[in-house]
Amino acid sequence: MLPENRIPLSEPIFRGNEWTYVKDCLDSGWVSSGGKYVERFENEIASLVGVKHAVATVNGTAAIHTALMVAGITHGDIVMVPTLTFIATANPVMYCSARPFFLDCEGETFNLDPEKLLCAVKKLDQSGQKPKAVIVTHLYGHPCDMDPIMEVANRYGMVVIEDASEAIGAKYKGKSVGRLGHIGCFSFNGNKLITSGGGGMLVTDLSEYAKRARYLTAQARDDKLEFVHHEVGYNYRLTNLQAALGLAQLERVYEFIETKRAIASYYQNHLKGVQGIKVVEEAPWAYSSFWLVPILIDTETFGLSSRELCHFLGKQSIESRPFFCPLHRLHPFRGFASDHIEIADRVYEQGLLLPSSLSLTEADLNEVVNRILQVNTTPTNSVYGAMQDGYVERFDQKISPRPVE
Repeated sequence: MLPENRIPLSEPIFRGNEWTYVKDCLDSGWVSSGGKYVERFENEIASLVGVKHAVATVNGTAAIHTALMVAGITHGDIVMVPTLTFIATANPVMYCSARPFFLDCEGETFNLDPEKLLCAVKKLDQSGQKPKAVIVTHLYGHPCDMDPIMEVANRYGMVVIEDASEAIGAKYKGKSVGRLGHIGCFSFNGNKLITSGGGGMLVTDLSEYAKRARYLTAQARDDKLEFVHHEVGYNYRLTNLQAALGLAQLERVYEFIETKRAIASYYQNHLKGVQGIKVVEEAPWAYSSFWLVPILIDTETFGLSSRELCHFLGKQSIESRPFFCPLHRLHPFRGFASDHIEIADRVYEQGLLLPSSLSLTEADLNEVVNRILQVNTTPTNSVYGAMQDGYVERFDQKISPRPVE
């Protein structure tokens, strides 16, 4: 059983119309893939992102798989993939029997490095291998630097699929993520900024892509009355029940983003200057949704590694997580090509994700920061003994934006 006073990493809150909309589904009997909430959810997501079409899916992984299929990715095709991302970004490439090619990240936001993309694609092209698509992940809510990525993609004829699963509401140079490439994909898993329990969404301005996606996700049924199917389809449809929950969450998305940004600002202001810790900030051209707040830990300077700090915080019922393991290091992807990867391996070892739940209070955030400062001011060999010594002195809070409760 989880302790009552734990500080969770990323949990949802339900304080809007969730009960009302879900009850309406139950009362009406429309709980499966038919019903008014699916279409409403799609329309509202399309409006938020600023695209013409949105197709709801059962989860974000299904959205990426569908995106690859509508982009024509098939057996043996090369798809460029950032190595520093969740495995769900690359698994759909394998579903298509295509070949992922893993790329390194840049060192500030940990997103795909456009220069390394260009270098790798140029080498592949010169060797007669032509990548057909590139997937970019807006990692932990921070958008990628999309202009140079799109320039490379357009030059070499690649379809750009945005994995925006962690970044709904984030913007690049004033434009919402999901509309910057050819296809965007979102996730509404329980730990995301808004949730439908499960659920995902494919968005695009291209009518032919949207039509194809809707066809494939509904079992490729060719006749509304007869059970006629001319090709293999997928049961990737979102249920009305899930869409109702997602729609209620979406109504508060801007409030949620404001809260996430306030949490990030708190960590940035109160951990700034702590030796051995770098709190990631957004690029000048970016508006991050800060799904999670990443920090880098220099073990030698700070005194503990990222994993040791994670363990230490866990002993205090504070949830944190390491960065995603770079995909090129995982067993399912051994043998697949990658460019020279250096930064992703380093930040994976140094990275830690701090609690960013929407329900966190100022007292919760202060507790997290105080425990980190406790480690920083305690000799390393006695840090675990210090866990029993109570809190360190409360520090001056010059900037302390309070999240909406």
